[in-house]
Amino acid sequence: MRTAFHEQLDLLSETLSQMCGLAGLAMEEATQALLQADLAEAEAVFTNHAHLVQMRSEAEDAAFALLALQAPVASDLRTVVGCMQSVADAERMGGLALHVAKIVRRRHPDRAVPEEVHRDFAEMGRIAVDLGRSARDAVLSRDPHQAAQIRHDDVEMNQLYQRLFTVLKGEDWPHGVSTAVDTTLLGRFYERFADHAVEIGRRVIFQTTGETPSE
Repeated sequence: MRTAFHEQLDLLSETLSQMCGLAGLAMEEATQALLQADLAEAEAVFTNHAHLVQMRSEAEDAAFALLALQAPVASDLRTVVGCMQSVADAERMGGLALHVAKIVRRRHPDRAVPEEVHRDFAEMGRIAVDLGRSARDAVLSRDPHQAAQIRHDDVEMNQLYQRLFTVLKGEDWPHGVSTAVDTTLLGRFYERFADHAVEIGRRVIFQTTGETPSE
């Protein structure tokens, strides 16, 4: 019974890991769509997100079953509850990529963001993909040091997000209010994506050590 339980627990962690990787892939596709005004790439994000939603539902069902039937304790309980919470974060990461794709689709055939901030969004996209992969790997390894690194990598995303405001508040911004609003929203989507990855990393640390990382 315990062997079967741990096999199911490993499967739950594997599902969460896959979801983190898929969320990173979704943001990679969304970023390409954003920078290239590529409608087909944006539509791919819509198609793939349905799979992520289904994975979340199945993972939550599996976690509830483990809680109800196996009554886990100590680190096993932390793992089940942490995975149940983290699959929601992973699905929301994919949802934020979906929000990027929605803006691309709405503004098509025009580009959603002006040339002045293309490099910033390209870099934010790169960091988001890396954070998705880092969360994926940390979930599988259960290495608290690897999980803690996610927090450090998030600093660069926050710096880029703040830089966007500097550009948008400049007196020489020539692109109007509508583009400024979309640029602000897009920056927020990337920043929130990173925040969810950080939360997954924090839960990996808690699952492994029993300690909640300080802010």
